[in-house]
Amino acid sequence: MVLQIVFGVFVPFFGTALGACCVLLLKGELDRRLQRSMAGFAAGVMVAASVWSLLIPSIRASAGMGRLSFLPAALGYAAGFLFLLALDFIIPQPEELTAGCDGKTGIRKVRMMVLAVTLHNIPEGMAVGIAFAAVLVEKNAAMASAAMALSVGIAVQNFPEGAIVSMPLASAGVSKGKALLAGILSGAVELLGAGVMLVASVWLAPAMPYFLSFAAGAMFYVVVEELIPETKDGVRQKIGAVSFAVGFLVMMILDVLLG
Repeated sequence: MVLQIVFGVFVPFFGTALGACCVLLLKGELDRRLQRSMAGFAAGVMVAASVWSLLIPSIRASAGMGRLSFLPAALGYAAGFLFLLALDFIIPQPEELTAGCDGKTGIRKVRMMVLAVTLHNIPEGMAVGIAFAAVLVEKNAAMASAAMALSVGIAVQNFPEGAIVSMPLASAGVSKGKALLAGILSGAVELLGAGVMLVASVWLAPAMPYFLSFAAGAMFYVVVEELIPETKDGVRQKIGAVSFAVGFLVMMILDVLLG
């Protein structure tokens, strides 16, 4: 189980690193249809995992509170959602900074965008760490599979983020090697966030219902604010919606089979 947790924590980082490698393979941007399908699938996986593997276990863990058993889940969910909402007001959005990044005149803007992506990766890493911390505390095989699915969903979302770090840097005049390294390092902070939550899992056990729902709230914000908008591109382009349904269905089936 320890090896599974270590691998699961590294999966989102691998997603960012692979996306950063696009600077070595592509001359232009990532294909939009591929981006939409990846975003839709990741969103479906995250929503299903958040509901069945984070919110419902949070409510069940608080069953001793009677009719108020929903309270830890509600408070944790709201805290997780508001936490990322607050970060979005404080940290510039990568999408807002990519315009005008071509050429050396855009290097400062590119660096700001790299910082924005890096900072946004920290709470995502914490959410993954919380999910696997719950696995350590509960020792539940179904929860371990759900945490892995959550990790894979974030990795899918991180793939284009790695690309939008490394590729604009290369376009702004930075060497491909340095641009690749910057893209990889932007995802390394997720390991830090996840590691902190895993180390703290010994002390998190009594408050696990709150932390499970906190991760769910954070993931819902990522889905609504970042992933779903990525699936929209044209009135008749439905690949994002189909991918969302497939991702949700796959995660739901896995949770039931393993639960």
